[in-house]
Amino acid sequence: MTKLTLGPIAYHWSPEVRRDFYAKIADEAPVDEVYLGEVICSKRAPFQEADLPDIIERLERGGKTVILSSLAEVMLKRERKATADLAELDSPEIEFNNAAGLFARGKRPHRIGPFMNAYNEATIAWMATNGATHVCLPTELPGPAIAVAAKAARDLGLGVEVQAFGRASLAVSARCYHARAHNRTKDNCLFVCEDDPDGMPLRTTDQNPILRVNGIQTQSESYVDLLPESARLVGDGVTHLRLMPQVVDMVAVATLFRCVLDETLELDQAQESLENLCGGTKVSNGFYHGTAGYRRINAAAPL
Repeated sequence: MTKLTLGPIAYHWSPEVRRDFYAKIADEAPVDEVYLGEVICSKRAPFQEADLPDIIERLERGGKTVILSSLAEVMLKRERKATADLAELDSPEIEFNNAAGLFARGKRPHRIGPFMNAYNEATIAWMATNGATHVCLPTELPGPAIAVAAKAARDLGLGVEVQAFGRASLAVSARCYHARAHNRTKDNCLFVCEDDPDGMPLRTTDQNPILRVNGIQTQSESYVDLLPESARLVGDGVTHLRLMPQVVDMVAVATLFRCVLDETLELDQAQESLENLCGGTKVSNGFYHGTAGYRRINAAAPL
Protein backbone atom coordinates (compact mmCIF):
# COMPACT_ATOMS: atom_id res chain seq x y z
CA MET A 1 0.00 0.00 0.00
CA THR A 2 1.23 3.46 -0.88
CA LYS A 3 2.25 5.36 2.23
CA LEU A 4 1.37 8.94 3.06
CA THR A 5 4.06 10.99 4.76
CA LEU A 6 4.03 14.40 6.42
CA GLY A 7 7.10 16.45 5.59
CA PRO A 8 8.95 18.61 8.13
CA ILE A 9 7.41 21.98 9.01
CA ALA A 10 9.28 24.51 6.89
CA TYR A 11 8.09 27.58 8.81
CA HIS A 12 8.89 29.08 12.20
CA TRP A 13 5.79 28.06 14.12
CA SER A 14 5.69 28.70 17.85
CA PRO A 15 6.36 25.75 20.17
CA GLU A 16 2.71 25.78 21.31
CA VAL A 17 1.36 25.66 17.76
CA ARG A 18 3.85 22.95 16.83
CA ARG A 19 2.94 20.76 19.81
CA ASP A 20 -0.78 21.10 19.16
CA PHE A 21 -0.27 20.38 15.46
CA TYR A 22 1.59 17.12 16.05
CA ALA A 23 -0.85 15.98 18.75
CA LYS A 24 -3.65 16.34 16.21
CA ILE A 25 -1.60 14.53 13.55
CA ALA A 26 -0.86 11.70 15.99
CA ASP A 27 -4.53 11.22 16.87
CA GLU A 28 -6.36 11.96 13.64
CA ALA A 29 -4.25 12.06 10.47
CA PRO A 30 -4.10 8.94 8.24
CA VAL A 31 -0.40 9.38 7.57
CA ASP A 32 2.12 6.60 8.00
CA GLU A 33 5.34 8.54 8.50
CA VAL A 34 6.20 11.98 9.89
CA TYR A 35 9.41 13.91 9.24
CA LEU A 36 10.60 16.16 12.06
CA GLY A 37 13.40 18.67 12.40
CA GLU A 38 14.48 22.12 11.27
CA VAL A 39 15.40 22.04 7.59
CA ILE A 40 15.61 25.76 6.75
CA CYS A 41 17.34 27.86 9.42
CA SER A 42 19.61 26.60 12.19
CA LYS A 43 18.74 29.62 14.35
CA ARG A 44 15.23 28.22 14.72
CA ALA A 45 16.30 24.77 15.88
CA PRO A 46 16.60 25.53 19.62
CA PHE A 47 12.91 26.49 19.72
CA GLN A 48 11.85 22.93 18.95
CA GLU A 49 14.64 20.78 20.36
CA ALA A 50 13.23 20.78 23.91
CA ASP A 51 9.89 19.41 22.70
CA LEU A 52 11.27 16.90 20.21
CA PRO A 53 11.43 13.83 22.50
CA ASP A 54 7.82 14.33 23.64
CA ILE A 55 6.62 14.92 20.07
CA ILE A 56 8.40 11.77 18.86
CA GLU A 57 6.86 9.72 21.68
CA ARG A 58 3.41 11.17 20.97
CA LEU A 59 3.59 10.40 17.25
CA GLU A 60 4.92 6.89 17.77
CA ARG A 61 2.18 6.23 20.30
CA GLY A 62 -0.24 7.29 17.56
CA GLY A 63 1.21 4.65 15.23
CA LYS A 64 3.37 6.95 13.12
CA THR A 65 6.95 6.23 12.04
CA VAL A 66 9.21 9.20 12.77
CA ILE A 67 12.14 10.30 10.59
CA LEU A 68 14.48 13.16 11.52
CA SER A 69 15.39 15.57 8.70
CA SER A 70 18.62 17.56 8.44
CA LEU A 71 19.25 21.16 7.39
CA ALA A 72 19.19 21.89 3.69
CA GLU A 73 22.07 24.34 3.95
CA VAL A 74 25.16 23.74 6.09
CA MET A 75 27.61 26.64 6.28
CA LEU A 76 28.51 27.39 9.89
CA LYS A 77 30.47 25.36 12.42
CA ARG A 78 27.38 24.86 14.58
CA GLU A 79 25.46 23.61 11.54
CA ARG A 80 28.20 21.13 10.70
CA LYS A 81 28.18 19.89 14.30
CA ALA A 82 24.39 19.58 14.36
CA THR A 83 24.49 17.58 11.13
CA ALA A 84 27.29 15.37 12.43
CA ASP A 85 25.38 14.76 15.68
CA LEU A 86 22.32 13.76 13.67
CA ALA A 87 24.44 11.41 11.57
CA GLU A 88 25.51 9.54 14.70
CA LEU A 89 21.98 8.48 15.60
CA ASP A 90 20.89 4.88 15.10
CA SER A 91 17.22 5.65 15.74
CA PRO A 92 14.96 7.20 14.47
CA GLU A 93 15.75 7.05 10.76
CA ILE A 94 17.58 10.04 9.29
CA GLU A 95 16.84 12.01 6.13
CA PHE A 96 19.71 14.11 4.78
CA ASN A 97 19.14 17.26 2.75
CA ASN A 98 22.79 18.27 2.41
CA ALA A 99 25.96 16.49 1.31
CA ALA A 100 27.56 17.31 4.68
CA GLY A 101 25.24 14.71 6.16
CA LEU A 102 26.34 12.09 3.66
CA PHE A 103 29.97 12.77 4.54
CA ALA A 104 29.27 12.44 8.26
CA ARG A 105 27.06 9.36 7.90
CA GLY A 106 29.28 7.34 5.61
CA LYS A 107 27.59 4.20 4.28
CA ARG A 108 25.28 3.68 7.23
CA PRO A 109 21.59 3.54 6.19
CA HIS A 110 19.84 6.87 5.62
CA ARG A 111 17.21 8.58 3.48
CA ILE A 112 17.77 11.22 0.82
CA GLY A 113 15.66 14.37 1.12
CA PRO A 114 14.24 16.53 -1.69
CA PHE A 115 17.02 19.14 -1.43
CA MET A 116 19.66 16.63 -2.57
CA ASN A 117 18.74 16.79 -6.28
CA ALA A 118 18.38 13.11 -7.15
CA TYR A 119 17.49 13.92 -10.76
CA ASN A 120 18.62 10.79 -12.60
CA GLU A 121 19.38 7.09 -12.41
CA ALA A 122 23.15 7.52 -12.07
CA THR A 123 22.82 9.81 -9.06
CA ILE A 124 20.31 7.49 -7.40
CA ALA A 125 22.58 4.49 -8.02
CA TRP A 126 25.53 6.34 -6.43
CA MET A 127 23.38 7.24 -3.44
CA ALA A 128 22.26 3.64 -3.05
CA THR A 129 25.83 2.35 -3.01
CA ASN A 130 26.59 4.87 -0.26
CA GLY A 131 23.86 3.79 2.14
CA ALA A 132 20.65 5.38 0.85
CA THR A 133 17.54 3.29 1.47
CA HIS A 134 14.95 5.82 0.33
CA VAL A 135 14.90 8.90 -1.91
CA CYS A 136 12.50 11.84 -2.10
CA LEU A 137 12.66 13.15 -5.65
CA PRO A 138 12.92 16.90 -6.38
CA THR A 139 9.57 18.65 -6.68
CA GLU A 140 10.21 20.07 -10.15
CA LEU A 141 10.65 16.72 -11.90
CA PRO A 142 8.08 16.07 -14.68
CA GLY A 143 6.03 12.87 -14.73
CA PRO A 144 8.13 10.91 -17.27
CA ALA A 145 11.34 11.67 -15.34
CA ILE A 146 9.68 10.58 -12.09
CA ALA A 147 8.75 7.27 -13.74
CA VAL A 148 12.34 6.67 -14.88
CA ALA A 149 13.83 7.65 -11.51
CA ALA A 150 11.28 5.58 -9.60
CA LYS A 151 12.04 2.48 -11.65
CA ALA A 152 15.77 2.93 -11.10
CA ALA A 153 15.28 3.37 -7.38
CA ARG A 154 12.90 0.43 -7.03
CA ASP A 155 15.29 -1.82 -8.98
CA LEU A 156 17.89 -0.96 -6.32
CA GLY A 157 15.46 -1.69 -3.49
CA LEU A 158 14.92 1.95 -2.49
CA GLY A 159 11.68 3.57 -1.37
CA VAL A 160 10.60 6.42 -3.65
CA GLU A 161 8.84 9.56 -2.42
CA VAL A 162 7.27 12.50 -4.26
CA GLN A 163 5.79 15.68 -2.81
CA ALA A 164 2.09 15.61 -3.61
CA PHE A 165 0.87 18.61 -1.63
CA GLY A 166 2.20 21.92 -0.32
CA ARG A 167 4.39 24.76 -1.48
CA ALA A 168 7.33 23.77 -3.65
CA SER A 169 10.78 24.70 -2.38
CA LEU A 170 12.44 26.59 -5.23
CA ALA A 171 15.71 27.77 -3.69
CA VAL A 172 17.66 28.31 -0.48
CA SER A 173 20.15 31.13 -0.08
CA ALA A 174 23.02 32.11 2.18
CA ARG A 175 21.15 35.37 2.83
CA CYS A 176 17.84 35.87 4.56
CA TYR A 177 15.54 37.95 2.41
CA HIS A 178 12.84 37.64 5.05
CA ALA A 179 15.05 39.65 7.44
CA ARG A 180 16.13 42.15 4.77
CA ALA A 181 12.50 42.85 3.86
CA HIS A 182 12.10 44.14 7.43
CA ASN A 183 15.39 46.11 7.37
CA ARG A 184 17.15 43.57 9.56
CA THR A 185 20.25 41.47 9.12
CA LYS A 186 20.35 37.68 9.17
CA ASP A 187 22.23 37.72 12.49
CA ASN A 188 19.78 40.21 14.02
CA CYS A 189 16.56 39.00 12.44
CA LEU A 190 14.63 38.77 15.74
CA PHE A 191 12.88 35.78 14.15
CA VAL A 192 10.58 37.97 12.10
CA CYS A 193 9.68 34.90 10.03
CA GLU A 194 7.43 33.80 12.89
CA ASP A 195 4.99 36.51 11.75
CA ASP A 196 4.40 34.58 8.51
CA PRO A 197 3.35 31.02 9.44
CA ASP A 198 2.57 30.19 5.79
CA GLY A 199 5.41 32.22 4.28
CA MET A 200 5.70 35.92 3.37
CA PRO A 201 3.96 36.81 0.08
CA LEU A 202 6.17 38.29 -2.63
CA ARG A 203 4.27 40.28 -5.24
CA THR A 204 5.02 41.70 -8.65
CA THR A 205 4.98 45.46 -9.25
CA ASP A 206 1.31 45.20 -10.19
CA GLN A 207 0.61 43.40 -6.87
CA ASN A 208 0.09 39.88 -8.17
CA PRO A 209 1.37 37.19 -5.72
CA ILE A 210 4.19 35.24 -7.34
CA LEU A 211 6.35 33.60 -4.62
CA ARG A 212 6.60 33.06 -0.88
CA VAL A 213 9.63 33.86 1.25
CA ASN A 214 10.43 31.70 4.29
CA GLY A 215 13.66 32.84 5.90
CA ILE A 216 16.43 31.85 3.49
CA GLN A 217 14.00 29.77 1.42
CA THR A 218 12.03 30.79 -1.67
CA GLN A 219 8.82 28.84 -2.24
CA SER A 220 6.06 28.72 -4.80
CA GLU A 221 3.01 30.88 -4.14
CA SER A 222 0.68 28.03 -5.06
CA TYR A 223 0.35 24.71 -3.30
CA VAL A 224 1.55 21.75 -5.34
CA ASP A 225 -1.44 19.45 -5.77
CA LEU A 226 -0.87 16.03 -7.32
CA LEU A 227 -4.07 14.46 -6.03
CA PRO A 228 -5.33 13.86 -9.60
CA GLU A 229 -1.95 12.35 -10.52
CA SER A 230 -1.65 10.13 -7.45
CA ALA A 231 -2.82 6.96 -9.21
CA ARG A 232 -0.33 7.52 -12.00
CA LEU A 233 2.47 8.11 -9.50
CA VAL A 234 1.66 4.84 -7.74
CA GLY A 235 1.54 3.05 -11.08
CA ASP A 236 4.98 4.41 -11.93
CA GLY A 237 6.49 2.96 -8.76
CA VAL A 238 6.26 5.80 -6.24
CA THR A 239 5.90 4.25 -2.79
CA HIS A 240 5.38 7.37 -0.64
CA LEU A 241 3.43 10.60 -1.22
CA ARG A 242 4.61 13.57 0.85
CA LEU A 243 2.27 16.23 2.19
CA MET A 244 3.99 19.42 3.32
CA PRO A 245 2.49 21.20 6.37
CA GLN A 246 0.68 24.42 5.50
CA VAL A 247 -1.76 26.64 7.39
CA VAL A 248 -4.73 24.53 6.34
CA ASP A 249 -6.45 21.54 7.93
CA MET A 250 -3.73 18.98 7.29
CA VAL A 251 -5.78 16.15 8.82
CA ALA A 252 -8.46 16.83 6.22
CA VAL A 253 -5.86 17.05 3.44
CA ALA A 254 -4.35 13.70 4.44
CA THR A 255 -7.81 12.15 4.68
CA LEU A 256 -8.66 13.20 1.12
CA PHE A 257 -5.43 11.72 -0.25
CA ARG A 258 -6.00 8.49 1.68
CA CYS A 259 -9.55 8.19 0.40
CA VAL A 260 -8.46 8.69 -3.22
CA LEU A 261 -5.64 6.17 -2.85
CA ASP A 262 -8.05 3.69 -1.28
CA GLU A 263 -10.69 4.45 -3.93
CA THR A 264 -13.33 5.24 -1.31
CA LEU A 265 -14.02 8.74 -2.67
CA GLU A 266 -14.46 9.99 -6.23
CA LEU A 267 -11.52 12.03 -7.46
CA ASP A 268 -13.61 15.00 -8.61
CA GLN A 269 -15.28 15.28 -5.23
CA ALA A 270 -11.98 14.96 -3.39
CA GLN A 271 -10.31 17.56 -5.62
CA GLU A 272 -13.12 20.05 -5.04
CA SER A 273 -12.86 19.52 -1.29
CA LEU A 274 -9.08 19.97 -1.37
CA GLU A 275 -9.31 23.26 -3.24
CA ASN A 276 -11.92 24.47 -0.76
CA LEU A 277 -9.56 23.62 2.10
CA CYS A 278 -6.86 25.75 0.47
CA GLY A 279 -9.08 28.84 0.59
CA GLY A 280 -7.65 31.62 -1.54
CA THR A 281 -4.37 29.84 -2.27
CA LYS A 282 -4.23 28.43 -5.78
CA VAL A 283 -3.10 24.87 -6.49
CA SER A 284 -0.69 23.85 -9.23
CA ASN A 285 0.79 20.82 -10.98
CA GLY A 286 2.74 22.44 -13.80
CA PHE A 287 6.08 20.84 -12.95
CA TYR A 288 4.59 17.36 -13.19
CA HIS A 289 3.24 18.13 -16.65
CA GLY A 290 6.52 19.60 -17.90
CA THR A 291 5.42 23.22 -17.96
CA ALA A 292 5.72 26.27 -15.69
CA GLY A 293 5.31 25.11 -12.12
CA TYR A 294 2.64 27.62 -11.16
CA ARG A 295 0.20 26.37 -13.80
CA ARG A 296 -2.76 24.12 -13.15
CA ILE A 297 -3.32 21.43 -15.77
CA ASN A 298 -6.89 20.25 -15.32
CA ALA A 299 -6.56 16.92 -17.13
CA ALA A 300 -5.19 14.21 -14.88
CA ALA A 301 -2.27 12.20 -16.22
CA PRO A 302 -3.58 9.11 -18.07
CA LEU A 303 -3.22 5.70 -16.45
